[in-house]
Amino acid sequence: MMRLEERISKALKQVDNDRYVLAIAVGQRADELSKGAKPLLELNTQKMKYTDIAIDEIASGLLKIEGFVDRK
Repeated sequence: MMRLEERISKALKQVDNDRYVLAIAVGQRADELSKGAKPLLELNTQKMKYTDIAIDEIASGLLKIEGFVDRK
């Protein structure tokens, strides 16, 4: 398993390095998971925190951020 810094770095690349967008997305996804949403990850997530699952889903590109617009 990758270190947290590496996972966050990969997740940030998915949201154009916008920490604010990433924080909101992780928070919303963790909330969904806490309410029973099924994790998208292949690995066993039983001992993982909801926020870690959300970060990994975003980092691996499994979870696309809705309404995210490239501002370039």
